[in-house]
Amino acid sequence: IQEGVASLAGYADVFQRNVMASGVVPQISLIMGPCAGGAVYSPAMTDFIFMVKDTSYMFVTGPDVVKTVTHENVTHERLGGAITHTSKSGIADLAFENDVDALLQLRRFIDFLPASSREKPPVRPSHDQSERDDPSLDTLVPASPNKPYDMKELIGKIVDEADFFELQPDYAKNIIIGFGRMEGSTIGIVANQPMVLAGCLDIDSSRKAARFVRFCDCFNIPIITLV
Repeated sequence: IQEGVASLAGYADVFQRNVMASGVVPQISLIMGPCAGGAVYSPAMTDFIFMVKDTSYMFVTGPDVVKTVTHENVTHERLGGAITHTSKSGIADLAFENDVDALLQLRRFIDFLPASSREKPPVRPSHDQSERDDPSLDTLVPASPNKPYDMKELIGKIVDEADFFELQPDYAKNIIIGFGRMEGSTIGIVANQPMVLAGCLDIDSSRKAARFVRFCDCFNIPIITLV
């Protein structure tokens, strides 16, 4: 506040760098504590946002301001907590149990991504046989088109070592997005989920899938679509 207009110029510089880096390098935000005011705009412009349950918050104005303006009592968690942003607003991609878990999962996530748009997606050794046979796939999809099945089970059977990093699992559940590997190469997966709304697309699921597809397109990550 004491810096006045100069602080606004500083925010503008940060936003400009976010825009310049968009589509060039993956931008990831890990929120591990309160993030309020002007500080929330930059994470919102990044490709992925991860939060920690019960300790991280994201909002432009806090509960006190909301109460003053609208006379409504609201908690930090309800206003901008990890559960709110992963299940209702869709701003955050995942919420982790604690800081250690968040850092470990973030390392796992980064392993799927190239360092920039000029590089190819990383390739890792796979212990799965490329010609492996899984008889359960013959019965996983029911004969009746009116009978639902869990698409996540199918994804787990086709990716290397059943390692699938799902994004936004609690938001727009009728569409599934995430990263996996096939023969060691990173792939993006977009799949309808028959268990939720019969896998039909709505506004939220369409936006969720479209943003993921744009990211994969920028960083040369092949996409497999399961319908």
